[in-house]
Amino acid sequence: MDVISESVKSMNGYKLHVVKTEKYKTNTLVWKMKAPLNKETVTLRSLLPHVLQSNSAAYPTTGKLRSYLDELYGATLFVDLAKKGEYHVITISVEIANEKFLSDNTPLLKKAFQFLSEILTKPNVQGNAFDKETVEKEKRTLKQRIQSVYDDKMRYSNFRLVQEMCKGEPYSLHVHGEKEDVDQITPESLYQYYQNALSQDELDLYVIGDVNEANAESFAEELLSFEERTPQSSPSGTDNGKERVNEVREEQDVKQGKLNIGYRTNVVYGDPDYYALQVFNGIFGGFSHSKLFLNVREKASLAYYVASRLESHKGLMMVMSGIDNSNYDQAVNIIKEQLEAMKNGDFTDQEIEQTKAVIKNQLLETVDTARGIVEVLYHNVVSGKDITLQTWMDEMDKVKSEEIAEVAKKVHLDTVYFLTGKEAGK
Repeated sequence: MDVISESVKSMNGYKLHVVKTEKYKTNTLVWKMKAPLNKETVTLRSLLPHVLQSNSAAYPTTGKLRSYLDELYGATLFVDLAKKGEYHVITISVEIANEKFLSDNTPLLKKAFQFLSEILTKPNVQGNAFDKETVEKEKRTLKQRIQSVYDDKMRYSNFRLVQEMCKGEPYSLHVHGEKEDVDQITPESLYQYYQNALSQDELDLYVIGDVNEANAESFAEELLSFEERTPQSSPSGTDNGKERVNEVREEQDVKQGKLNIGYRTNVVYGDPDYYALQVFNGIFGGFSHSKLFLNVREKASLAYYVASRLESHKGLMMVMSGIDNSNYDQAVNIIKEQLEAMKNGDFTDQEIEQTKAVIKNQLLETVDTARGIVEVLYHNVVSGKDITLQTWMDEMDKVKSEEIAEVAKKVHLDTVYFLTGKEAGK
């Protein structure tokens, strides 16, 4: 039996995904909006969900909106932005108690649909513009959010690696947009972008919980209707064919150097060797039993932290580490040696089995939460595939050592980025 059973139905302008499960005492609605990453719209798009969650026509202040959520037995509203490959994804989630567990008969699931519909389709607008005060407040917060990336050197160095590695590609854009573009956003331009997004984005609604599927469908049909569209697509990750490794050093007043290394994997979610790539990454740098952790951090004591992670829809692998400024050459060499070892099949059956078990546990832990279920299922929307979680785990179980070595040979070093202290650069 499948770990998650998902039913998908085409509605007016969007797809409805229902996952019926008795695991939770709450029901969760997750609304996803996907569009290609684009320099002209990235900052508008990162402001939009925060303006929508601030207030609405019926609840014109944040206080009124939050009071209404409290009346719904402490329902929660949450917004988020993510990059998935060359796409920019907005998420709006509403979590509400399941009425089955309440003594009164308040139709909470329907109220959650009504509330989501209110937030999405009846925002706080005057004429053809969002409420000016709300937009200005959220613009200030967005600037702080962008600035916080520059203040956190671990996040900053990862962002800079992507910027250098993916120059000229949409993926180089930051998920929160550009600080210098925030000021020129007006209540009018944001409202116009909002209308474009609702008419052009690929839209998906996930309903997770112990719900009646027919009820969920009828609420969705009654309360959420958009025009039909053919969603815009963006190419998935490919090797951009750089001849030589790009090395970038940046000096700042930092005590600990940040060494971030980017690779092109030439494999994306849904490819036949994607499962082997997952196991490869786990053995190489994904976990505390991996080669990077054991050799760079434990044996050579060169790093305060070291790990690798995949960007499954762009075909990238990033190694992140914190090192003393003087250990740069040695750390880079040992990391390169670990990749060579992977290409040569220098890993044991025990490492393979341990990695498969940890990945499987990680996936099962992810789907322990309603939002985690959505994140796993949404991979299929981004990639245009239809892979169940059970298939994912079964295919990974079948991966053999030769396949891991073969997929390792596809991984190409692209960019080495080092954020170093000023005294080390002298």
